[in-house]
Amino acid sequence: MERLNTIYRLGVKELRSVLADPVLMILLLWSFTFAIYEVASNAQMEVNNASIAIVDEDRSVLSQRIGGAFLPPYFQPAIEIPATQIDPAMDLGEIIFVVSIPPNFESDLLAAIPTEVQVNVDATAMSSAGNGAGYIQNIITREVSEFVGNGVAANDVPFNLVVRAKFNPNLESSWFMAVVQIINNVTVLAMILTGAAFIREREHGTIEHLLVMPIRSSEIMIAKVWANGLVILVAASLSLALVVEGLLQVPIAGSKILFVFGAMIYLFSITSLGILLATVARSMPQFGLLAIPVFVIMELLSGGTTPLESMPPWLQAAMQASPSTHYVAFAQAVLYRGAGLDIIWPPLIAMGLIGALFFTAALIRFRHAIVTYG
Repeated sequence: MERLNTIYRLGVKELRSVLADPVLMILLLWSFTFAIYEVASNAQMEVNNASIAIVDEDRSVLSQRIGGAFLPPYFQPAIEIPATQIDPAMDLGEIIFVVSIPPNFESDLLAAIPTEVQVNVDATAMSSAGNGAGYIQNIITREVSEFVGNGVAANDVPFNLVVRAKFNPNLESSWFMAVVQIINNVTVLAMILTGAAFIREREHGTIEHLLVMPIRSSEIMIAKVWANGLVILVAASLSLALVVEGLLQVPIAGSKILFVFGAMIYLFSITSLGILLATVARSMPQFGLLAIPVFVIMELLSGGTTPLESMPPWLQAAMQASPSTHYVAFAQAVLYRGAGLDIIWPPLIAMGLIGALFFTAALIRFRHAIVTYG
């Protein structure tokens, strides 16, 4: 009980230092409110209001019908340009898509003569380019089929294809981006808060004051882990309820209590990692430079931003050592698919084991750093 009381009092001291730092509080408030709302509502992955132009060299009923089929909200009203303006318009970034319809297009189709429609795509806009090209292909195919078949071509197909999207029926990117942004902010802020707290203690000389007291190194570490983790946990929980569910109207399918429980285990891993990195760095700038590449790799390769299945097998295996990989799988299963403890226990155990390894390594490095740099 005496040890627990010591850990509690050290944690309260840590909480007071965090709450008394106005810059840190503003960063927390911004990261879990405005940053999540803006990214989720504006960083859209689907095609929205894309600029498109038509080069109509056929001047037929079908070509004009195709030009009029590109409608909001996916596309802006199509503008007609001459072929000589394709390169200048795309070089300036004014147009993302240009559909070029060749001469005699309609007559060749009616005569069953093979013909082609050229679609020029500005691939620097990656998300719009890939999805938009598919949209354009479907629109042109539909218009041609209805024109050539007099509107009954769809009835001649021997099957009826019905696509149902589960967990996000309208395929809204805001549903995905909101949760991913919370995961990313939890990772970076938990790592920075605990690491910065350790370095701040060492730079101010207060860590030596603690060590001359009857306090163990493990108690100092546990206090920093639970205090900084609690701040992030409260901020993430409020953000999930007020910003994601409230402002963005994203439905949460699973148990928020289960999500908070998993976040506690994940925060144990990340805060331990933050202390481990802080023991390697000698100053705050060094810690920042060390933490940035670690966070970027964890974010991009965890499966939240890019599918884990699309990565090379060796990289998939290597990323199993990152707690963020298991946290992304856990959070998506709980919040999107309503999974219960009977399904998501493997990532919980993995996060706990990785956290224990990080904590042990950080404790060893912590004792070494105190002797070396103290």
